[in-house]
Amino acid sequence: MDFPGIAGELANRGLDLDAIVSGDDGCDDPSLAPTAIAFDATGLGMDDPVRLRVYIFRNGETYERRRPDVDACAAAWSTDPATFELVDARPFVLAGQGPWTDQFKAAIRDSMTAAAGNGG
Repeated sequence: MDFPGIAGELANRGLDLDAIVSGDDGCDDPSLAPTAIAFDATGLGMDDPVRLRVYIFRNGETYERRRPDVDACAAAWSTDPATFELVDARPFVLAGQGPWTDQFKAAIRDSMTAAAGNGG
């Protein structure tokens, strides 16, 4: 799925999305920016907007090769590594600063899994 499909999955599970910015990877990696879309999400117990970034890779092989780059980039924008969340659903990675409510986390995990389909 592309980002509109991912956004639809998130919305169908009760999340509201806002402030969507394509190319915002959260760090200074020009090769990762084309894969990244940043957005704010609220809902399911998260009243204050949570800045999330999804990294959308072309296929499973690209995901495997670029996954360590996501970790390095996320470390640059994480404010608290102990509560930082990463949700992998090959070929996607969604990242955001936690802590998140259980319902919020479940909705994200389920949405990303559905969007990933067979994992590319």
